[in-house]
Amino acid sequence: MTSELFTTPFGEYSTADEVIAGADLSGKRAVVTGAASGIGVETARALAAVGAEVTLAVRNLDAGEKTAAGIPNSRVELLDLADQGSVKAFTQRWEGPLHILVNNAGVMASPLARTPEGWESQFATNHLGHFALAVGLHDALARAGDARVVAVSSSAHHRAGIDFDDIHFERREYGPWTAYGQSKTANVLFAVEAARRWAPDGITVNALNPGGIRTNLQCHVDPAELEALRKAAASDGEELRWKTTPEGAATSVLLAASPLVKGVSGKYFDDCNEAPRGRIGARHGVSGHALDPEAAQRLWEYSLRVL
Repeated sequence: MTSELFTTPFGEYSTADEVIAGADLSGKRAVVTGAASGIGVETARALAAVGAEVTLAVRNLDAGEKTAAGIPNSRVELLDLADQGSVKAFTQRWEGPLHILVNNAGVMASPLARTPEGWESQFATNHLGHFALAVGLHDALARAGDARVVAVSSSAHHRAGIDFDDIHFERREYGPWTAYGQSKTANVLFAVEAARRWAPDGITVNALNPGGIRTNLQCHVDPAELEALRKAAASDGEELRWKTTPEGAATSVLLAASPLVKGVSGKYFDDCNEAPRGRIGARHGVSGHALDPEAAQRLWEYSLRVL
């Protein structure tokens, strides 16, 4: 017997401002990673617009300061998710409660690169960096009493589960999209396990697919390949229109701050609603491998061990 999916009045082309209208985040503190570009900027702006004190966690301080100049009640902190020293320094600097953590930053389909630890860079940045950040900020989130953690995943999670025998492509042939898909599956599995582990602390954790938005995230992707992806969506009967940045940030903002999703945890959303199980066309739905509780627990234990 399956439970009904969680739905909201919003949809594919709702904007961040629309989903957060009427919310009051006065006195709340938020961290948004990757907040100097793309939907990270819009996510931070929308949260600040309804009263949140927002920390822009960025790798490029100059870009972060320029972004912060247009967002009232915001500040900039250095964070390089591929550098565990940087992540540890960020978490050690944090003082007081944290009400909202949006794990938004990421790299997509990049050439093979490794961190000093030998980790494949997409997995290291998209999953291990955010995992270490969230775990390092756990006590601050628990002090908030009703904190929310948001993990920005992607429809690309359909491309790959976690290859626990060779996560870092030490033996198998490296594929940029396979690596990206694996890291995006890891984001969902993190939400599944964190929701279970942190429920007693009043922390809710959800993952999401923001949809197709043209941002700097695609800097490693050939334009012809992007066009091929659009055509693939068309062959599945889907509309080819790219989302605007305010539309792309909407699901993140909904999960971070909307009263509608208070208490909702351990789910995967796309287009502002809980996604149905299974791949729906080229861009929708959630694969079973991303919601597998055994894989989620195994990934958590693996991540703690390597960190």
